[in-house]
Amino acid sequence: MKLRCERDSLLEALALAGRATSGRPVGPGALVGTRLGLTGDRLEVTGSDQDLTISTEVSVAGSGDGVVVAPGRLLTDIVRSLEPGAVVIQGDDDELHVSGGRSEFMLRVYRAGDFPQPPPPLGGSVKLVTAGLAEALRQVIRAASSENYRPVLTGVLMAAEAGGIRMVTTDSYRLAVKDLPGAHDVLREDQRVLVPSRALSELQRLLSGDAEAVEVHLGAHDVRFDVGQVRLIARLIEGEFPPYRQLIPFNYPNKLEIPRQSFLDAVQRVRLMAREPAAREAPTPLRVMLRSDTVQLSVITNEVGQAVEEVDAKYEGEEMTIAFNPQFLADGIEAVAGDEVLLEAQDPVKPVTLKSADRADYLYLLMPVKVV
Repeated sequence: MKLRCERDSLLEALALAGRATSGRPVGPGALVGTRLGLTGDRLEVTGSDQDLTISTEVSVAGSGDGVVVAPGRLLTDIVRSLEPGAVVIQGDDDELHVSGGRSEFMLRVYRAGDFPQPPPPLGGSVKLVTAGLAEALRQVIRAASSENYRPVLTGVLMAAEAGGIRMVTTDSYRLAVKDLPGAHDVLREDQRVLVPSRALSELQRLLSGDAEAVEVHLGAHDVRFDVGQVRLIARLIEGEFPPYRQLIPFNYPNKLEIPRQSFLDAVQRVRLMAREPAAREAPTPLRVMLRSDTVQLSVITNEVGQAVEEVDAKYEGEEMTIAFNPQFLADGIEAVAGDEVLLEAQDPVKPVTLKSADRADYLYLLMPVKVV
């Protein structure tokens, strides 16, 4: 295979596909490689670690169709280092030559047969509006776990609900629930699937571009998202998501309504005094004192000092102080849409919920932390 392409276009495609490439040299070398497939004047660039695959196409001047799997990170770094202008790539089963300006590189390649094969063609597609899906992902992904010892908690539950899809995540300390109306054709009635949050984080990046819609193809074991010229395929997580509904209280006697941005800004300021926790160590708690006309936020750190700030708010209920993980609290406030946040609480030791004061499509449930 041989092709000629502008450096910037090639670099963009390599960097995008490389986000799915395994960072660890485990198994066949091709898992750390990037697949280049040339057909006519179209170059398909693909990265995969078997669980996640990202593929995109680039227009090139090609001659001689073929497939090469090259060391992904190294190839990307080489192309990035070249001077702006045309890049020429020529390869076979043994090596790949890359040249641009007065520079030339030769790379040993991996066996193309060792590169993960894509799943068979999935069924019919459903189109979703980019803006609504991007907002939903922004709100729910933050509550997914990053710890692989419980794989089901690293996923986003997508469940068919009346009139749309419900998306749910939890890391055992917090829970995010988002209802996405108008997407009822994606899943069958009562169907539930677990999509890796890592894959949906990459999808969220793609949705920040110019595409107005995303095509969703759902199979028995995989899901595919098509955004413009980019195709993202993720292997679904097997397992049973926790029964989250029983975690959400039906009644809250204590309710706080507070301006979202003022609340978030105050939390971000006060948490500056929180000590950075070491591994497996609890973070410094942020105390929230609820009272009739104001909310008092405070962080006390023996080694550093303390911070206190008050924010005007409307509160109905018993005066109390609840302590939270500062990052988790900031995440929840940031995720809520609208100008006003409604915080609902039962008592200082039971979960609270954060949601919009005038929208019912999103809920963020957060466990308090114990204060000694």
